[in-house]
Amino acid sequence: MALTDLLHTLSQKIPTPVVAGGAKLLFGLPVAVKQRLGTPQTVEGNELGIDSQITLLLLGLQGVDGLSGNRDVAVSRASLTKLGQAVGTGAGPTVGARGLMVDGAAGPLPARLYTPAGLEAGSALVVFFHGGGFVLGDLDSHDAPCRYIADRARVRVLSVDYRLAPEATFPAAADDAVAATKWALEHADQLGADPARVAVSGDSAGGNLAAVAARELSLEGGAQPAFSLLFYPVTGADPANRSRDTFAEGYFLTKADIEWFRQLYTPEPGQDTDPRFDVRHADSLGGIGRTHVVVAGFDPLRDEGAAYAQRLRDAGVDATTQLAPGSLHGFINSVGVSADARVEVDAALDVLRDGLAKRS
Repeated sequence: MALTDLLHTLSQKIPTPVVAGGAKLLFGLPVAVKQRLGTPQTVEGNELGIDSQITLLLLGLQGVDGLSGNRDVAVSRASLTKLGQAVGTGAGPTVGARGLMVDGAAGPLPARLYTPAGLEAGSALVVFFHGGGFVLGDLDSHDAPCRYIADRARVRVLSVDYRLAPEATFPAAADDAVAATKWALEHADQLGADPARVAVSGDSAGGNLAAVAARELSLEGGAQPAFSLLFYPVTGADPANRSRDTFAEGYFLTKADIEWFRQLYTPEPGQDTDPRFDVRHADSLGGIGRTHVVVAGFDPLRDEGAAYAQRLRDAGVDATTQLAPGSLHGFINSVGVSADARVEVDAALDVLRDGLAKRS
């Protein structure tokens, strides 16, 4: 057994609270100490942030090199959930959460509604889709980001547990995202929210699903989200996406991970060019509500996220781009321990609040 495999096996036996305590201790060290532990890097003018350096160190200690878990779906799902809980601990402690069911394309889907303490009825609502390559992730893996968004933005957050591949391949997740968003728009008042101030959000694959839901509902011509907040979304491969090669290995999400996820989610020819997946290359993007796209400086998905925002602007959409220059893919999951991650997420939430503010 390789050393990395051995470390990964051992890490799975360590209770999550122990891992979480270690992560909080490591990230909470004085900056000068973290600088001695980390490995500085500068790529294309961006400096790898100190917390990103510590993240890579922590992942290395756990034997984690990428998201795919040696191509074992069950192992990868367990690892992502455990990792998310470890680096998200303590986020939004005063935010309440309750489970409910929402409409999916093929039947009810589990969901979780987050409500900050003291939030009055008529708030904005954010429909959130978790990341994980359309294969990994669940309500628990992204519990911390949802609590944090609800707490800092003073909104309700509805996290949706859409169907995953390989059990449910394309377009199952996309169809679920559209159906769940439509359900949220129709039931916003019952959730304590303002139907006119509903946003969609998500990270990575979830960012793709949020973008797809916004586009599909704009095409239908009925109620649609007022705002989209996309964290490092999957939007479509292109030879110009230099970042997929620049950060192919060694930065958490790998190019091999991306291909593995694509094969599991879109196994049939032509599915990976369908606009319900390859949203960047959709024929029509006009009519989508205001959109804010956050990209990470050390992420293989960096270029396609930025290119999608530009496509939206070219189509007349009010779209902005935020570069988190020193960040890795997946940084919103570490809001419980990383000050750097909180700075970037807070900046994005400032834009969200403005986009969903009540207008007189």
